[in-house]
Amino acid sequence: MPAVSASPPCSLPAWHDFNPRALWHWPLPDLSARSDRWLLRGFVLAARKQVRAIHDWHHALPDQDPFVLIANHNSRRETVWLIALLLLLRGGRPVHFLGDWNFCLIPGIAELYRRTGTIRVARKPARPRCLNRLKPYFVGPIPALEQARAQLARGHSIGLFPEGTVNRDPARLLRGRFGAARLSLTAGVPVVPVGIRHAATRAGRIDSGSAVTLRFGAPLTPPRGGAPNRAAVHDWHEVLMLALALVSGKVWEDGLPTGAGAHHERVSRPCRP
Repeated sequence: MPAVSASPPCSLPAWHDFNPRALWHWPLPDLSARSDRWLLRGFVLAARKQVRAIHDWHHALPDQDPFVLIANHNSRRETVWLIALLLLLRGGRPVHFLGDWNFCLIPGIAELYRRTGTIRVARKPARPRCLNRLKPYFVGPIPALEQARAQLARGHSIGLFPEGTVNRDPARLLRGRFGAARLSLTAGVPVVPVGIRHAATRAGRIDSGSAVTLRFGAPLTPPRGGAPNRAAVHDWHEVLMLALALVSGKVWEDGLPTGAGAHHERVSRPCRP
């Protein structure tokens, strides 16, 4: 039986109340096409077999838009689960994730990407490499971060994985990229961290097929100021990664300066239980 979350202020149902019937009839006022609803519910029913608990998801509801959602990245499949679950819990209003373009080569997932307005990132190659010839059909000329900035300006929320790649280390987060911190500071929008925790490891690595718990953290409001400089981005990135460590149950370590004129030193901050 999935774990029961503490009741959020808005008295939303806990994840364990979402049996297949409840999921199938969950209202989706912002998703009008019947085919879109069927596709989404199919993905969520598949996700339900692995996702056992979702805590504090009221932090990511549409009344909080716009925000930047960040998540740790343990496996590829959880990307799809998170996109679909947020679309359902938000009544059909998507969080526009930055996702690898090569997922568009997979039937079903390509449709989910299209219907949720996923921003395709062109950095990673496809496998086999001959499929890279298809990249121009899925990736436009506007850089992904510019597209994300435009979505925030329109009042929409975006999501990304700041680690930048799959990290199956059960104890530590990767150093991370600065995109989330820079977008949050530039747009002046809060950041919502969500920790993805797997229940089991195998040979010292996260077992990507094990049960999953999602834990949302409270929104983090960026400091006010003008155009962020390098030091401001580094400092805000540190705050975000430490918050992500807390909800993901991992430790974050970084070798970056924490402010203007700071010395390079190794920072190791254990998360609290």
